[in-house]
Amino acid sequence: MPEITPETVAAVDAAITSRRSVRAFLPTPVPRATIEDILRVASRAPSGTNTQPWRVHVLLGEARAALTHKILAAFDDPAQASQHAEDYPYYPAEWFPPYLKRRRKLGWDMYALVGIVKGDKARMHEQHGRNYRFFDAPVGLIFTIDRRLAQGSWLDYGTFLQSVMVAARARGLDTCPQQAFSRFHRIIEQHLALPPEQMVVCGMSLGWADPDAPINRLVSEREGVDAFARFVE
Repeated sequence: MPEITPETVAAVDAAITSRRSVRAFLPTPVPRATIEDILRVASRAPSGTNTQPWRVHVLLGEARAALTHKILAAFDDPAQASQHAEDYPYYPAEWFPPYLKRRRKLGWDMYALVGIVKGDKARMHEQHGRNYRFFDAPVGLIFTIDRRLAQGSWLDYGTFLQSVMVAARARGLDTCPQQAFSRFHRIIEQHLALPPEQMVVCGMSLGWADPDAPINRLVSEREGVDAFARFVE
């Protein structure tokens, strides 16, 4: 085991605490070797009996642009959009406290930064559609899982996704995990020629954050430890 020094602790903590969902990226390419390094490090994430349930599809250049075009064509057409739905439930069917309050605050804080007012459905639709452009990031990641696996593998998948994002931060890159891609899983499955057993978990944007984009000033709040932790002695 390597020696754990204060510098090591500070570096790891910084990579975790500086992670945020970036929604505007520079077009600067990310070297393939860097992407591979991030995924290699993230593959050390734990999984029950070492099942390693993750599969990653890295979209660059024309492949990324083509998927964006296909999804936006459906998203912007109400008749087509109504034919698409998530392949699995991510959010509750009905929101309740304290989760509803947190969700609403994040949404309105984000809209305020980009000048979207309540009731402006056209601007809201446009902003949501930026998900499918990978927020202009040069790298789009699509994560899939074998649908025959059970809930435990989904828990494992979360540790892998977090590891990808933290490894990216360690290299000065930013990310945005995006469940929004799940809605258009049929388009993604066709675009990537996925076998029937592979299920879309989410997407993720990866690249260099645009420092001048107002939306990137968004920092979500976190509850204090006392609010979610109980010490039993």
